[in-house]
Amino acid sequence: MSQSLKQPNRVREGGRIDRAQTLSFTFNGKQYQGHAGDTLASALLANGVNIVNRSFKYSRPRGIVAAGAEEPNALVQLGSTEAAQVPNVRATQQALFDGLVARSTNGWPNVQRDVMSLVGKLGGQFMPPGFYYKTFMAPASMWMTYEKVIRKGAGLGRSPMERDPDHYDHLNQHCDLLVVGAGPAGLSAALTAARSGARVILCDEQEEMGGSLLDSREQLDGQPAHHWVEGVVSELAQMANVTLLPRTTANGYHDHHFVTLHERRTEHLGETAPLTDGQRPSRSRMHRVRAGQVLLATGAHERPLVYGNNDVPGNMTAGAVSTYIRRYGVVPGNKLVLSTTNDYAYRAALDWLDAGREVVAIVDARKAPEGDLVEQARVRGVRIIEGAAVLEAKGSDRVTGARVATIDAETFKVTGSSDTLSCDTIASSGGYSPAIHLASHTGARPTWNDEILGFVPSLVKGVHAAGSVRGFHQLADGLANGCSAAAEALSALGFAATPVELPQVNTYRQGAACALYQVPHEKPTLRGPKQFVDMQNDVTAAAIELATREGFESIEHVKRYTAMGFGTDQGKLGNINGMAIAARCLGKTIPEVGTTVFRPNYTPVTFGAIVGRHCRDLFDPERYTAMHQWHVEQGAEFEDVGQWKRPWYFPRTVNGKTESMHDAVARECLAVRQGVGILDASTLGKIDIQGPDAREFLGRVYTNKWAKLAPGRVRYGLMCKDDGMLMDDGTTSCLGENHFLMTTTTGGAAGVMEWLELWHQTEWPDLQVYFNSVTDHWATITVTGPEARKLLAEITDIDLDRETFKFMDWREGTVADVPARVFRISFTGELSFEINVQANYALHVWKTLFAHGEKYDLTPYGTETMHVLRAEKGLIIAGQETDGSVTPEDLGMQWAVGYDKPFPWIGKRALTRSDTRRVDRKQMVGLMPKDPSVVLEEGAQIVFDPDHAIPMPMVGHVTSSYYSPILESGFALAVIKGGHQRMGEIVYLPMVDGKTHAAEIVSPVFYDPKGERQHV
Repeated sequence: MSQSLKQPNRVREGGRIDRAQTLSFTFNGKQYQGHAGDTLASALLANGVNIVNRSFKYSRPRGIVAAGAEEPNALVQLGSTEAAQVPNVRATQQALFDGLVARSTNGWPNVQRDVMSLVGKLGGQFMPPGFYYKTFMAPASMWMTYEKVIRKGAGLGRSPMERDPDHYDHLNQHCDLLVVGAGPAGLSAALTAARSGARVILCDEQEEMGGSLLDSREQLDGQPAHHWVEGVVSELAQMANVTLLPRTTANGYHDHHFVTLHERRTEHLGETAPLTDGQRPSRSRMHRVRAGQVLLATGAHERPLVYGNNDVPGNMTAGAVSTYIRRYGVVPGNKLVLSTTNDYAYRAALDWLDAGREVVAIVDARKAPEGDLVEQARVRGVRIIEGAAVLEAKGSDRVTGARVATIDAETFKVTGSSDTLSCDTIASSGGYSPAIHLASHTGARPTWNDEILGFVPSLVKGVHAAGSVRGFHQLADGLANGCSAAAEALSALGFAATPVELPQVNTYRQGAACALYQVPHEKPTLRGPKQFVDMQNDVTAAAIELATREGFESIEHVKRYTAMGFGTDQGKLGNINGMAIAARCLGKTIPEVGTTVFRPNYTPVTFGAIVGRHCRDLFDPERYTAMHQWHVEQGAEFEDVGQWKRPWYFPRTVNGKTESMHDAVARECLAVRQGVGILDASTLGKIDIQGPDAREFLGRVYTNKWAKLAPGRVRYGLMCKDDGMLMDDGTTSCLGENHFLMTTTTGGAAGVMEWLELWHQTEWPDLQVYFNSVTDHWATITVTGPEARKLLAEITDIDLDRETFKFMDWREGTVADVPARVFRISFTGELSFEINVQANYALHVWKTLFAHGEKYDLTPYGTETMHVLRAEKGLIIAGQETDGSVTPEDLGMQWAVGYDKPFPWIGKRALTRSDTRRVDRKQMVGLMPKDPSVVLEEGAQIVFDPDHAIPMPMVGHVTSSYYSPILESGFALAVIKGGHQRMGEIVYLPMVDGKTHAAEIVSPVFYDPKGERQHV
């Protein structure tokens, strides 16, 4: 079988494909052939495949429209096995490889005959914008049914159900200049910077670098454009200060010139990354780049015209037609009608003629088009219909004709009778929209440029732009602008720019473009054939017009009401047309309407690339203390606290019977209260704080005072968010006049560290204070109970006398011959010593304590016992007694709030609001069940009247609840409305099983209310 039969739309020569390598692939169950260098899209077009998908909302047949990242329709599901499934891959960006298996993401039972298309035929009348919001409101009893039906009909593609066989990685990079885009402007910019000695990263999302030069008709220095590209890329590749990243998309521009680059490393080689030297490379890589300066050479997207049935397969952008012909050797049809508003689109007609196919007509919206390309078309005998446009495409599964008429673009009217031209392809061009997405990620709003009829980027400090993204569409202008933009960036970096001799390029005479975004029709927009603006989301001109009629004037509201610019397309093709239609309907100009906000990601990024190696065992790493192996050997049960594995309790086995958690915890509690216990508290967050302004800073982030805390002393502190709600608590010790050690909760360590840095860097950068996390540096061993002093005294040189080493003091010395800091802090209410030693020596100290503690029956206890002991003393746990709506005064801890401090510490203002001063706020209290054997459920709701009709007014809930062996009763902490004034009252807790428990409101301090035991 000849090649023409296998690939009927493939021309016999030309293009950048390797015709010697024939590749087989499967699409929708049918096998086809292509060549190395093809994309899946070009191979499908070469094989005459018209319908590649069904539209999202109306299930209309859709074909390939574009040739790059702006493609809205050709989203495919890749993968021959379940594990290899990748949804919503653009066929225009997927390189062809042998054995590729793809299918359409929409269409049932198949893309050719889709049952849902019946809905689409009625969609214009019955599925306008807001259809779902307006239709499925009632009856409420049907909501779940509606949801199931809608979810079944929605969505594109599906996620794999099996484990991904590939792996992904991240790479942190630094450079002087990051150049995004390797078209003519990007290449000339990178060459200028590289020759000047700057460290350069050049990335481009295409398979090879060169951008528009890869399919250009123009010559550089009398040679085909790709020759110059190859020379420049070869020179850059040999330079040690340059990193070239093809197949790499800059998907997000973040603060401080931090740009994320998504490199597709092996997607062009097969479903699973092949072995290289016995190793399997990552499938894709996320480069996290910190750049000194950034130069955007992102080019521009060609806008298709909006006319009737412009989504029928065979409707394409003019630039895409040229790309497929000149780069891939594919002519996507036989008879072409070109509808344009500018000279550039004439290249498509000339390329079509060069491929030996028929150009039926060029329909130009301008009344007297002129320019070199226009003259070339005239010389070649092409019929040019002036002052006209394609009103609508004919055909259903493929274009069969184009209905053409003269129009008046300014008055938005059809001015003449129509004529239907027979054709199978309609190429259109409404001009070029600079690709401003990345520049907009910086927060800078783009500005309208009347000369190019498009928005151009506004640039923040350190960001530069060159080429078509700035409206320099002429090749010579783009090359020169790349050099000048690079020189500006180099100057800001302190480099002297080395001049680059640019190639000689012919400058084409061209006429002014016509401003046409929507083609008028004889019928009103709402009654005429569908004119699609956003093909990916099935947004029509009628939908935008209806949105403005219904009162949506902000373009952001129009976007959300109609879904224009949603999805993976992000408005690359349709946004400018949609804004122009909204502007016309609102009687405003396009700049008055403005643009929507562009956000990362520029194009979709797989979860694998985002996660990198942080998955499976590394997704949530387990952290172990220095004593972890000892705990394992003692049979400890563990619980996860933050990322730490903490001993939960230590069950003993006697005569083959293992203790239950209840029995183990009761034993551990009594051991602490009556003898001595030991806790591995190494997981507590520890932050070393130093600097001349350390005291001042502590006074601003804590609610209480710190100015007079002396070295050797420890103070408990509360930390509030700026809304006055408690976020964390802990002790901070004064190690020196300007040196402090802050402890935090285990789970709150990272958040507190971030909180301190946030306020220092953004609000108080003038304060000289520095923070370092030392959680892993120090292991903490808590020895607590009546016998704690006797035990510790045997292995330390520190004087532990109660008069010289008081409660809330700390001392430095040795413990088990290891340098240590010892703190008299208690989270149990008993005599306690917290021993901090360098983590590498902790296990030695731990074992030494047990060697000496045998005579005292030293008992290890876990977090469950710790919770019981602290709750008996009414001590809180941030995140358990608090939930983001609790103030220090709600907890009865106003003693830790310094309202008279001179500086307005974080949360002070919020704590003076009338709401936070209400007496009926939920306040922390203790609860004693009337039945001592009852342990109330944590989270159980509390009511005052158990006989109140349902729904009962809920007045609070249980925050912590345990059984206390020392109290011989269940007990709980709770928050209750006005609880501080309700001591002695009885409240009720209705349970799911129908029972109701009664409990008395008591003080939250259940044991040793005077605190005598911790002071002994």
